[in-house]
Amino acid sequence: MADEQDKAPAAEPHCGFVALIGAPNAGKSTLLNALVGSKVTIVSHKVQTTRALIRGIALEGATQLIFVDTPGIFSPKRRLDRAMVTTAWSGAHEADLVAVLIDARKGVDEEAEDLLGRLAEVGGRKILILNKIDVVPRETLLGLTKRANDLARFEATFMISALTGDGVADLKTWLAERMPAGPWLYPEDQMSDAPMRQLAAEITREKLFERLHQELPYHSTVETEQWKELRNGEVRIEQTIYVERESQRKIVIGKGGQTLRAIGESARREIAEIAETKVHLFLFVKVREGWGDDPERYRAMGLEFPRE
Repeated sequence: MADEQDKAPAAEPHCGFVALIGAPNAGKSTLLNALVGSKVTIVSHKVQTTRALIRGIALEGATQLIFVDTPGIFSPKRRLDRAMVTTAWSGAHEADLVAVLIDARKGVDEEAEDLLGRLAEVGGRKILILNKIDVVPRETLLGLTKRANDLARFEATFMISALTGDGVADLKTWLAERMPAGPWLYPEDQMSDAPMRQLAAEITREKLFERLHQELPYHSTVETEQWKELRNGEVRIEQTIYVERESQRKIVIGKGGQTLRAIGESARREIAEIAETKVHLFLFVKVREGWGDDPERYRAMGLEFPRE
């Protein structure tokens, strides 16, 4: 009985939302995956790969951190661009804390200046994260820190490398200590609120980005049409890659179907690793003209359809 009384009381649970915002290719998706400790969002060398709000969930002591990886904030030109930027700012407004990520190699360029200038519209706490510090001299980093803090009010500044993990643990600990008290919103072992069907579609879309170096991926979307668990524990997945024109369909398929097979094999391996079972992936490519102006497609991607 004495043993029971001597036990320290369990720490009070804390839970909160942290929005990651920044210009395209600042490294938000790489940082999110590093904070969570698992792949929950696609990473690509191409800009504007994240289209919707992707939530990654991490635990630090008694705190559950819910990270929102927003689309990169940039000057929108097309309807899809406008939807992505609107979604990014909405994620910032609704979070307990906003983490602004700046690519230290690019510094405070025009894009970063515009972003920092709009931060005054967002209430609540904000921190600055300088990413990719492993390739930038320290003197430059100190100058960037001063410049960014002159343009916006930040509670703290962190210097990290999302790719190598340098500084990520300290950032995670600091955030956990500042989240509000409250019950966890997700089960202990859950790392993302994105269903496996959606994550599988995102992985295949990532392989499109990696394989095709034209602008084609921006005019494509991937939907998981079927996810069937077989009796032996394996999974059969059918996905459709939608493009806007027949010429794009031919590019995705490639000569003798080689491109599509390569995309499918690469996606299958990664989906199997996350699903922890053997995966049978079947890809189809279809033309869906004007999908970029279809409200239903925006809803499927978790975006609000811009009317104007």
